[in-house]
Amino acid sequence: MAVRPDTPEFINNLSAQLRDTFGNFLDSQGKVNLRELLPEELEVFFSILGESKYRVGQLMRWIYVRRIFAIDEMTDFSAKLRNRLKLLASIPTLSFTDPKLSLQDTSKFLFTLEDGNMVESVKMRYLEHLGPGRVAVCISSQVGCAMGCQFCASGRAGLVRNLKAWEIVDQALQIQKKIDDLEERVANIVFMGIGEPLHNFDNVLRAVRLLNHGDGFGVGMRHIAISTSGIVPGIYRLAELKYPLKLAISLHATTDKLRSEIMPVNRRWPLEELLQACRTYQQTVGRRITFEYVMLDHVNDSLEDAERLVKMLKGIRSLVNLIPWNAVDHPTFKRSNKERVRQFQERVQSLGLRCTLRREKGSDIDAACGQLRLRRTANNIE
Repeated sequence: MAVRPDTPEFINNLSAQLRDTFGNFLDSQGKVNLRELLPEELEVFFSILGESKYRVGQLMRWIYVRRIFAIDEMTDFSAKLRNRLKLLASIPTLSFTDPKLSLQDTSKFLFTLEDGNMVESVKMRYLEHLGPGRVAVCISSQVGCAMGCQFCASGRAGLVRNLKAWEIVDQALQIQKKIDDLEERVANIVFMGIGEPLHNFDNVLRAVRLLNHGDGFGVGMRHIAISTSGIVPGIYRLAELKYPLKLAISLHATTDKLRSEIMPVNRRWPLEELLQACRTYQQTVGRRITFEYVMLDHVNDSLEDAERLVKMLKGIRSLVNLIPWNAVDHPTFKRSNKERVRQFQERVQSLGLRCTLRREKGSDIDAACGQLRLRRTANNIE
């Protein structure tokens, strides 16, 4: 017996129920964006459609494991269900340019969003010690950035908007799809691309949950890092969640005077408030905190700075990661020379604090945060 097709009246009724329930997760056509929904929300979605909750795992495996986004290709759904999904829901994806490949085992991806804005992500090979084929990806959380750090390319054009959760997740997903044939696997995810993740807290945490879910992307929370310039309330919110995420602090100065000059966020939350939030996070979550420190010639790279750095981090189980500065056509700053970096690192380590120098990857392809987008935007390349 032929299955009776859904009538327009019936579909309109379903659509109204879905809009009432998922009003915050609709696409431009009023359909439910399934990429935005957490597993428990997908259960509600399928329940409204009269389907069992096992459909949730099927859908998530199609999207996040098989990386299939065309509803007609989801062959374990009935024809009736596929038709309903096409009428009522969407599964969007980002588009991206061919990656720029670096001789330093780094690839940069420039993604174009549905509104024409651009963000970028970086794939890096530095996890060889964890097993063959494991890579890390650095993803963006905003279009542009409002923080105004003087040495950073990401915020040169200011903040345009927050990324939605699916736009954040899809950066990692599309990179994984691109490297499937290379037998590589995204094993670590770092929120260190364009934007301040804790300024987009809700979408970032929704993205973290989707990236972590076993039926989804499946990256353990201990392998996800969130970097912040020092949004103190956001650090406390992270601590309350007790997720075992890595926390990285963009520090870059050892005095409030200098940090306020080069990082305006410090005027709102000075160093002592920031470090107290870090102590609370560590006490609650139990993970070591990384302090990122970009090396600026004769600005923050003296031996006195090194000594103050060790003193201020006393009592916090931490790692200092020194970063060679990537020039962004700035008239004031210069990169610290190798000898000053070496002396700074040795002084920090001699005083008992672990200090590493970030392996420079991708400088030949504008792989620092925001550089590629900045150049594309400046040249009006869509």
